[in-house]
Amino acid sequence: MKKTAVLGMLVCAAMMLSYVESLVELTPSIPGIKIGLANLVIVICLYRYGEREAFLVNLARVVLGAFLFGSLFSLLYSLAGAFFSLAAMVAGKRRLGFSLVGVSVCGGVCHNLGQLFMAMAVLQSVWVIFYLPWLLLAGCAAGILIGICAGRVCRRLPGSDDTQGTEK
Repeated sequence: MKKTAVLGMLVCAAMMLSYVESLVELTPSIPGIKIGLANLVIVICLYRYGEREAFLVNLARVVLGAFLFGSLFSLLYSLAGAFFSLAAMVAGKRRLGFSLVGVSVCGGVCHNLGQLFMAMAVLQSVWVIFYLPWLLLAGCAAGILIGICAGRVCRRLPGSDDTQGTEK
């Protein structure tokens, strides 16, 4: 029961961070560049509770966020980004042995790739690929920032230890 309550709070925290981030436009010339504050919650959930829980929190955040604050298109873009990101983070953590920051960078980059692929499908155009260098750079920078923050949070949570991969 306690775990369910904590996961519910993580969903709420991720939704709140998504909403706050939606109010701030970092670069009006390049659509879609965000810090990825909600991914902070997903990275923490992945390391504290596991892949299944991170998947469920991510799914709930995306679906509820789209219904409350977005549209069908925001749901499509968010789902694509969220699941490319989570798949990359799981692979980076489980198979490649990346550090928490490395896992977060994988997530940031792949979130942008997922949204770029969705944009190509929705717009039926490959021309959006010209955003790729900027999105890769932004994904790396955001991933580093989120990874550092997630590592610090994970170390301060009750029951944390250095075996969770936060010190690599």
